[in-house]
Amino acid sequence: MKAFMKRLIIPAALVTLTACGQPASPGKTGAAAPVAVTGALCRPTPNGRQVTGCYLTVTAPADDTLVSISSPIAALAQIHESKMESNMMMMRELETGLPLPAGQAVALAPGGNHIMLMGVTEPLKAGDTVPLTLAFAHAAPVEVTATVGQPPVA
Repeated sequence: MKAFMKRLIIPAALVTLTACGQPASPGKTGAAAPVAVTGALCRPTPNGRQVTGCYLTVTAPADDTLVSISSPIAALAQIHESKMESNMMMMRELETGLPLPAGQAVALAPGGNHIMLMGVTEPLKAGDTVPLTLAFAHAAPVEVTATVGQPPVA
């Protein structure tokens, strides 16, 4: 009986140890790939104004949603959309966030979706930098440093 138990226990232990060392599914290591953010830029604040727009490009490795933005230099940061309505450019907050399809670069740019910083604590001038933290529905937050300057003319 003792020899019989050894023949059962040793292979069972090897199978268990082998299974524990394998990833849950092919290609997954347990850590999700981070969301990529490029080209972060905020406009200088006009004299006497405490509001500015920021632009960047976000690429998520899996379907996700950009749900919020924060910055220590502003009282409030929001994700906005701009669109024409009744021959007027209208701007409003995307309250449910900005969808990010897997692997697709989503540009926040002048005249379209963008970040609004409101209650900016100090005037922003060309050459300054602005720390931004982007929060997502699924991915870990991403911290970026935006430069202050004028976006290129499209």
